[in-house]
Amino acid sequence: MNIALIGYGKMGKVIEEVAIRKGHQIALKLTSKDVWDKDTLVNHSTDVAIEFTQPSVVTKNILTCFDANVPVVVGTTGWYQGVNEISQTCIEKNQAMLYASNFSIGVNLFFKINEMVAALMNKYNEYEVSVTEVHHVHKKDAPSGTAISIAEGILKYYPKKIQWRLDSNKDGLWIRARRVGDEKGYHSVCYQSEVDSIQIDHQAHSRKGFAIGAVLAAEYIKGKNGVFQMKDVLDFFSR
Repeated sequence: MNIALIGYGKMGKVIEEVAIRKGHQIALKLTSKDVWDKDTLVNHSTDVAIEFTQPSVVTKNILTCFDANVPVVVGTTGWYQGVNEISQTCIEKNQAMLYASNFSIGVNLFFKINEMVAALMNKYNEYEVSVTEVHHVHKKDAPSGTAISIAEGILKYYPKKIQWRLDSNKDGLWIRARRVGDEKGYHSVCYQSEVDSIQIDHQAHSRKGFAIGAVLAAEYIKGKNGVFQMKDVLDFFSR
């Protein structure tokens, strides 16, 4: 499979390593300094593009992939206010897009565990729930897309909490967002009462887990049409 890497920073380099180890070829390595368009993807016989860039350019990159008839795996977060419109465009143009707030297999299993715990804990009003996330200082969006996904999983079972917030408020679900050093990614859900606390967490040790998931997503989406998420990939490869 010929893969175009749209974004060739730390994440892109690890994806390259994983993809080559699995027998794929890197057809293109595009950075913010490169000028490219749909013909660039076509001329390099691109089978799938993997996009890890910035929220300000992700929509343009996705649409360019659609124009080139190239399925795209989107790892950039912080752009989800436009995801419904882009998803509709994807369907109308009979293209393929797979987006996720986190490609780590462990994190996606954590999403399921999080909802199971929330469904159990919402019956006990003495426990107040909150989310904590920690990432490296270069991460642009806060809270992380992963933290938002975790919060949305909790909110399904807490109708009295209107939305997630970046401050403490009884009506909202508090997400504490911190930026520290080169932290790869830490997410925690805590249920706190006066007498005890219950906590579940996920700690990423390296970017390799995200890269493995992104390449799995690329393998899954090749030859497909539609809008997909990481749960589709996990359901497919766990059969």
